[in-house]
Amino acid sequence: MTEPERFLLDDFDRGDGVSAIGTRWQGFTDRVMGGLSDMQAEVVETDQGKALRMTGRVRLENNGGFIQVRLPLAGDRETFDASSYTGIETTLRGRPGAWFLHLRTPECSRPWQYYRAPLPVSPEWSTGTVDFDAFEGKSIAGRPDPSHLRSIAVAAYGEAFDARIEIARVALVRSASG
Repeated sequence: MTEPERFLLDDFDRGDGVSAIGTRWQGFTDRVMGGLSDMQAEVVETDQGKALRMTGRVRLENNGGFIQVRLPLAGDRETFDASSYTGIETTLRGRPGAWFLHLRTPECSRPWQYYRAPLPVSPEWSTGTVDFDAFEGKSIAGRPDPSHLRSIAVAAYGEAFDARIEIARVALVRSASG
């Protein structure tokens, strides 16, 4: 039996912050390291159905500069095997800015270590895919190993701006060549 072309991580249908895979979304800001950014995250009803809305102000003072919502993909100290997929598909809309997808693996032992890839965001709903090959290490060498993922995050990072994003769907996908 072949695996599906898409594996749903969340479509926010539950409405309570618990994902389709049973883990709970978490919000973080640079305040954990002394920054001054603010954020709010909540599940809201949109014209596309339920979505996770993250809003806030990214500020660069005090070595700050990020807000994010993160989804653990497995239990504490466990990993999720996404090696049969080639990337991450999102359906979202928001205020354009410095948006990224972040991935963490067991190799990301320090809070400032992760893998990131740019995430295109526009005011209109759009669905796009970010391939695993597009992720580059931040304070860590190489690329992520999709067979050992710990979490995925949507982050506004590195640029001062008023951030607003609505995420209607997040899934793992397999390209035709993958």
